[in-house]
Amino acid sequence: QVQLVESGGGLVQPGGSLRLSCAASGIISSLNNMGWYRQAPGKQRELVANIFGSGNTNYADSVKGRFTISRDSAKNTMYLQMNSLKPEDTAVYYCRATNWGIVYWGQGTQVTVSS
Repeated sequence: QVQLVESGGGLVQPGGSLRLSCAASGIISSLNNMGWYRQAPGKQRELVANIFGSGNTNYADSVKGRFTISRDSAKNTMYLQMNSLKPEDTAVYYCRATNWGIVYWGQGTQVTVSS
């Protein structure tokens, strides 16, 4: 059974930073492709960043240069370091993993950027 548990969300002022974590258990490991997605109220869920089993990464244009995705294989945990946060980054952030074509999602963590 796969579990993805996000943590680290919260309220932060514009220009601030947060680090999200996604702890994976079950059959998900550092060999799997994983990613962060977000969904703002009234909008579709969108890709934020991916990290592949190879270690390569890609980012949405809106977060390039501000967000960094990484993973700790020993802890089986993926991270999203978010700097220079903007109000438009406000959303529920979801962790996603794939294994043999099956997609798994975490429950989401709320990030609110507001003064």
